[in-house]
Amino acid sequence: MRALSVRRLCHNRIMPNTRSSSHRKLFIVIIAAVAIIVLSMMSAFVWPGWALSKQVDQSQQQQVAEPTKPSIDAAALPKDATELLKAMPDSVLNYARTKADASETWKSASPLEEYTVTYGTGAKSGNITVIVGQWSASDSAKTQYDSLTGNLSGKTLYSGAVKVQGNETGEYVIKENAENPKFATAVWYNDTVVFQATGPASGIERFVQKFPL
Repeated sequence: MRALSVRRLCHNRIMPNTRSSSHRKLFIVIIAAVAIIVLSMMSAFVWPGWALSKQVDQSQQQQVAEPTKPSIDAAALPKDATELLKAMPDSVLNYARTKADASETWKSASPLEEYTVTYGTGAKSGNITVIVGQWSASDSAKTQYDSLTGNLSGKTLYSGAVKVQGNETGEYVIKENAENPKFATAVWYNDTVVFQATGPASGIERFVQKFPL
């Protein structure tokens, strides 16, 4: 009996406890997984903070979204306004017409009629000034367009053809102010009518894209 007991004891000492070993390995795997998750969260929100930065960027994009409707009423046109002046929009995006007067800026080019129309948002700065003139022939309007664009020396931001129902009816160009890139001038003609819009560069780009004429 003694000899048998000794052999059983030795046998128990030699055989590994497979169940305890499996539990130990599982515990180690769980700890490692938790550590990886913690490190990932730290790298995302603590260092270098890419997840947090992404959320901030999205928030900033929402904050800089430009309004599309004016917060002020458009100024009334003169009672004797011509069809050309009546065709000028009351508002473009968040810019409303604040003033409209006959002008003679292009008098030397002999337009049939010419007006200066100011558009604003209600702020003290940021107005866009539009000069519009009409000629009796498209060639005369093209000549005036070439003269105006020839006097612009800043960097070209955009240029191309003006199309109405798929037909090319004119040209356009938007250029930075050579002395102050924060401002820009857009010039375009549509058949017999020529337009020149001047104001902040960011506003001009949005304004011209939505201008209906």
